[in-house]
Amino acid sequence: MHPDVAKLVEAGRIPQAVGERLSEISPEKFCTHKTWGAGKVKSWDLPGGKVVIDFEKQPNQEMALKFALQKTEKLEADHFSARKLDGIDELRALVESDPAELVKRTLESHGGSMMLDQLDRELCGSVVPEEGYKKWWERAKKALREKHIFTVPSKRTDPLVLRAETLSPADMLVSDFMDTRDTKLKVKALESIRKKLHVFEDDIDKLKVLIEGINSFCQKGRKLHLTLVLEFLVARDEIIEHFDGIELADSDLRLADVITSENESLVENLKGRSAATQRNIFNNFPSAFGDSWPTEMLRVFDGVGSRGVTEIARYMNENGAEETFINHLKKSIANRSLGPDALIWICRERIKSASDIFGFETGNSIINLLDRDHVSDGPSKSTRLRTILTSDKALISDILKDASETEARQFGRKLYASPVFTDLDRKSLMARVIKARPETQDLVSGEFEKKVEGVTSSQESIERRKKELDELIKVRIPENVKEVALARSYGDLRENFEYHAAKQVQAMLGNQRLQMQKDLASVQPTSFIGADTSVVSMGTIVTLTDESGKEVVYTILGAWDSVPDKNIVSYLSDVAVSLLGAKPGDELNVRDLETEIDCKLKVQKIEAYAK
Repeated sequence: MHPDVAKLVEAGRIPQAVGERLSEISPEKFCTHKTWGAGKVKSWDLPGGKVVIDFEKQPNQEMALKFALQKTEKLEADHFSARKLDGIDELRALVESDPAELVKRTLESHGGSMMLDQLDRELCGSVVPEEGYKKWWERAKKALREKHIFTVPSKRTDPLVLRAETLSPADMLVSDFMDTRDTKLKVKALESIRKKLHVFEDDIDKLKVLIEGINSFCQKGRKLHLTLVLEFLVARDEIIEHFDGIELADSDLRLADVITSENESLVENLKGRSAATQRNIFNNFPSAFGDSWPTEMLRVFDGVGSRGVTEIARYMNENGAEETFINHLKKSIANRSLGPDALIWICRERIKSASDIFGFETGNSIINLLDRDHVSDGPSKSTRLRTILTSDKALISDILKDASETEARQFGRKLYASPVFTDLDRKSLMARVIKARPETQDLVSGEFEKKVEGVTSSQESIERRKKELDELIKVRIPENVKEVALARSYGDLRENFEYHAAKQVQAMLGNQRLQMQKDLASVQPTSFIGADTSVVSMGTIVTLTDESGKEVVYTILGAWDSVPDKNIVSYLSDVAVSLLGAKPGDELNVRDLETEIDCKLKVQKIEAYAK
């Protein structure tokens, strides 16, 4: 009890309980007010019944003693709020040097648990500068998770908890995995466990608890969370392999069983997995499929992303399936069915693993895929493939190295006519074609000085494209704006799948509108009247025969006039590029529209489409 107050109690002027409470707001003591926050008592006047308290939100506040006794509560000197008043420099030093310690001290003063909004109010502005608080908190969360004495929530509706430090490192790591339902946090917890397996050397029983937890999650989540189940089973098997004396029970789920039973949805769930995870999964294919494992592996080959393509190529080449792998790639290139990741792998490995596959047809496959992707709806899937074609300065030279003159000219025409490239990129690529094969010079003689004015198409197709743009602007984009607004109303945008999906559609529609407006601004209308019929050209109908004498008729029209079912093709298509400039009697390799296989055809006659 404060000496001045003790005298009043001894004299019988105030009761003992009042004296004890009054001593709690004596000078240098700390207290807290509901509105003004923490405060430190600067001075008091007992005879006058007044006290001056320096509150965090109301400095040098003079109050009546009776009012102060009623409206304040005692605050211990080591409480975090008190330290903000009397040791703020020390706390601010922890902001950068040890954010986990700063958060720990805050939680210790609040019963070991706080909602994130409470933490924000305690730290933002007063300890951590408000303008940098969000970035600081992202760094702090990483530091908290590394300490493992905190339970860090993934949602702001869950509390941040300080664990008892009596827990062993193994207990903390396992608790991180077992105590959360948030799948993202489970993944991070498992990553930490795999990095710190040494802490379980003397605590195998705790490791068995973890494995039981992984088994339970995988049994229940194999349909809803297949991606995670694959990841977790790989991690579990890696952990078991690391320690002696731990084995799976007969009833435990095996990775090979999941690969077999979930085969149809395997491709989508392998995308984005780490190379190590994919390697472990592919290692289980023989156990899952027996002798048919190469066929099953090739079935997923072109859909599992760049890391998966590399891992499958390595695995098949190292495990006796090299010939099967090479034959598959050759057939897929001939059929133009390879995706961008596989073609990128072939280009990068053209001197090593893919030397028996890479060649002129690889180049044709690249241009064909880039053109198809350019005209399809949705986000581009071949950006990386286009980048490697433009950035790898030796690639075109290697493509054309063993090509015949006819093949080199055909490749040059396809590349030059492709709408995928900017004028600058097209000029650079054609320069490489000419450097590799000088006989192709006439393909572009004088063309680099001419400005590309866009594509040519019939007026009917142009009007149809204008209607599509009109519907996009007046119907589809406004509908998407409503969807974005509705999804935003669902709450927390960081966890709002509907919002992110609607925003992705919004970006796609915006890009689509800009592209259509650009195309319509530069398109050249034509009636096809007066087409040159001495050679195959735009606006002509060409009749060809194959080696058996069977007739094939193609009509070559504008960029937007294709009707594949009727063999009406754009002058920019593979078929048209193969035919343009040909005369009656010429024999050409032309890709069939249905089978996408090259056929040897002879030009019989050329007629005008518009007479």
